[in-house]
Amino acid sequence: MLLTIDGRCAEAQPEQSLLDLVKQLGMEGSSLADRPLAAKIAGEVFTLNYIPFRKKDGQGERPSMRRAMAASKGSVRLLRYGDAAGKECYIRTAQFAIFLALRQLWPDASGKVSCTLGSSVYIQVAGVPDFSASRLKQRLKEIVQERIPLIRRRVPLEDAAARFRREGQEDKARLLCWRPLDYFDEYVYGDYADYFYGEMLPTTAYLTVWDILPADGGFLFLYPDDQNPEVCAKVPAMPNFFSVFNEGERWCALMECETAADLNELTTSGRIRELIRVNEALHEKRFSQIADMVCQRGAKAVMLAGPSSSGKTTSAYRLATQLRVHGKKPILMSLDNYYIDRDRIAPGPDGKLDLEHINTIDVTLFRENIACLLAGEKVSLPSFNFITGRREWNGSELTLSENSVIIVEGLHGLNPIMLPEHVDKSLIFRLYVSPLLPLNLDDHNRIPTSYLRLLRRIVRDYETRGASVQHTLSMWDSVRRGEQRWIFPYQENADVIFNSSTLYELAVLKKHIFPLLTAVQPEDECYDEVRNIVKILNYIQQADVDDEIPPTSLVREFIGGNTFYRT
Repeated sequence: MLLTIDGRCAEAQPEQSLLDLVKQLGMEGSSLADRPLAAKIAGEVFTLNYIPFRKKDGQGERPSMRRAMAASKGSVRLLRYGDAAGKECYIRTAQFAIFLALRQLWPDASGKVSCTLGSSVYIQVAGVPDFSASRLKQRLKEIVQERIPLIRRRVPLEDAAARFRREGQEDKARLLCWRPLDYFDEYVYGDYADYFYGEMLPTTAYLTVWDILPADGGFLFLYPDDQNPEVCAKVPAMPNFFSVFNEGERWCALMECETAADLNELTTSGRIRELIRVNEALHEKRFSQIADMVCQRGAKAVMLAGPSSSGKTTSAYRLATQLRVHGKKPILMSLDNYYIDRDRIAPGPDGKLDLEHINTIDVTLFRENIACLLAGEKVSLPSFNFITGRREWNGSELTLSENSVIIVEGLHGLNPIMLPEHVDKSLIFRLYVSPLLPLNLDDHNRIPTSYLRLLRRIVRDYETRGASVQHTLSMWDSVRRGEQRWIFPYQENADVIFNSSTLYELAVLKKHIFPLLTAVQPEDECYDEVRNIVKILNYIQQADVDDEIPPTSLVREFIGGNTFYRT
């Protein structure tokens, strides 16, 4: 039967895998950048071990086309490391190999995926007095050379939970208690089994670019560089980020909510209401501390930045409230008002406007305005009309008084180019806001921070703009690219990083988002992204506790009811 693979025709035989067809077409690639890692068929991602046509029972009958193949009309798109889904397959396979090596070298060890640092992941190791990152690295090299096939099998849920308990992986056994299905998929090699909630590479031999570096309490695993996958990414110095994430983990332990199973137990027992109160009190205390620091420095401007759906606007309002406690007169400003007219923006190579590029901001005008304001001069402020796509001047003027503090919120707030060189930098306080969720599904599977932000954005776009899940997801890759270029490189410039996540919100957001996600069909282009979110939310118990969430909460920015936005 005829398939089209990346535009090339291939005659597929029954029981022949996609990998066989890739080899048959000579499309294996000589480098990681070129090598196919997985495939997208209709809206789903599949391993290259996927078989498009199955033999039917009974001789002489035509082989049956798999459902996804029929939906795509035989069209297959190969995924490489440059594709987000291809990179995720690479990372999942690497994690399987890492924990396999750890088990083989130190059977009593426990490893926990902690946090992502740039293009690396920090993994904690406990229960091993003689742990050696170099020994682990050598064993992982051997596993790659052994070309271990990644075989997935389906087992009864009770059997999987019982085996995890026998092996001392109580975190996984507890998680499976909340799984709504009676089966569990896992990858196996010998007597080792694990799962990372998505497709894997065909074999460990595909792990050609990586490194392991020693770190306190464990090790760093380095991914390939996004721009040049033939080399490992460099490990950025991120002491502020790492410190804030560690603080979040400590709070997880104090609030007895370190995993999805912990959150579910708090939800079903009703103690999630206490968790909400403590989380909100923690946020309020932190905003108070930040206001203290702003005042102690004598800062006249706060530059506030963060990635999409971090809660920047609510953070600006809450900080303003705390500054008023100090007798200050906070003034909120948005960098969005410094956009240049849309018809003056040159489209990118794809013909689209990159609205997150710094060239869309009138940097010169902002630098002039901030310099004049800090010098005590009067400034005329622009306003941007998002309907017409043009800047307007509405007669708005501003002069700072002795107690005034400007809070400037925007994507590029921490970029050094936004401030004039001659401005006294002690007058500027830099604040980075991001939801650094420290909650894990289990020890080997963390819930990515980007997932939480995406959930927030889907809910907000639907509730406030009537936007579909598909519409929000269609923009997400562009949003993420903008963050990688314009936000993350400057996060360590911040004087303070504020963790805007709350441990309870996944249980709250599920009520708002789950019906929207489950309505997306397998044939939809964004189905795989939706399915990845659903896989996580399937393990989260829904909490109907909106009445407990304060009207000034960051979570209210996304689910509605935020009193800061009332006129």
